[in-house]
Amino acid sequence: MNRKQIITSIIFIVLVLFLGLHLTYILRTNGDVKDRFVGFYAEKNDTIDAVFIGSSPLPACVATPKIYKESGITIYPLSSNMQRPVATKYLVEEALKSQKPDLFIFEMRMWTAADEDLLGNMAHTREVTDNMKYSVNRIKTINAMVDDKNDRINYYFDIFKYHSNWKTLFLWSQLRTAFYCYPEDLKGSLVETEVGPCDPPVMLPESEKEPIPSEQEEYLNDLLDYLDENNINALFVVTPYDAKEHEQRRFNYMADIISKRGYNFLDMNRHLDEIGIDFSRDIKDYGTHTNVAGAAKVTDFLTQYLIENYRDKGIALSDDHREDPRYKSWDKAYDKWQTEYEEGLDTIDSNLENGIYYELPDEDD
Repeated sequence: MNRKQIITSIIFIVLVLFLGLHLTYILRTNGDVKDRFVGFYAEKNDTIDAVFIGSSPLPACVATPKIYKESGITIYPLSSNMQRPVATKYLVEEALKSQKPDLFIFEMRMWTAADEDLLGNMAHTREVTDNMKYSVNRIKTINAMVDDKNDRINYYFDIFKYHSNWKTLFLWSQLRTAFYCYPEDLKGSLVETEVGPCDPPVMLPESEKEPIPSEQEEYLNDLLDYLDENNINALFVVTPYDAKEHEQRRFNYMADIISKRGYNFLDMNRHLDEIGIDFSRDIKDYGTHTNVAGAAKVTDFLTQYLIENYRDKGIALSDDHREDPRYKSWDKAYDKWQTEYEEGLDTIDSNLENGIYYELPDEDD
């Protein structure tokens, strides 16, 4: 093979890889998780003050455009459904590729569950790995989350799973993700308008503790070591929900570990009166997620907490971006969120008046 043939072959291989990569991005099934990750990659470098990492409660109960409007702080959630704790450190590394956040905020609900209980639906694992751009860090994430080495090839090359989506190839909602970089209108937040009332949790004393599953404790200590080694500020939170007694004991156990390492642990269930959550109106699905009425209250409380415990103490989040023209997209995001919030309150009230409540999915769904 002469030099010209070698060069031609190399060009051909590079072209095939390039097209295959971006075709995969397009064919990945669309949805709010994909939109959230694509939106994160679209944010301008070094413009995110804090990154929220955790499972599905985050986009439902934290309205990031509202935080920006009230404080000038930009926060973006890298969240997915039933997000396993093993993914956390790798998502931190992913965020650090393009952002230099003052603070990482971790939602801790999933850390109370054994990993084996979170593996029933591997789609939740794919919601992390298949929504990351192709990179060495993505490979590391797959290796950490998929135990079966023989199965990893289907995660490395996820086009094997999504090739049947070819009919969606020319939909704008898919085509715009070719470079996995497209702005998300609400900065990763969701506006939920359904109602599913429940009783508030009966809180146990903080002295009652129960160890978390051993693998989660290992991941937690590894994460804390990583934060220490890289001098990263972090806040660990539990968002409001109907926490069961064993979960509360495990939160207390984690809070002890985390506080001894010098990081704040905020269990919002211990501040329900301050937040003002109404479990007959502000909950979407009988205990797990807030609707937009609850989200506004949680967001107000969290914003004030961040100001008092980080900005006012000179620890982090000192910048106020509200007058900076680079952040106009955040102003637009707030305007959109505010409109949807007001409409959402009307829907919630209408649902309550007419006895329309959240329908739980079938077990087979």
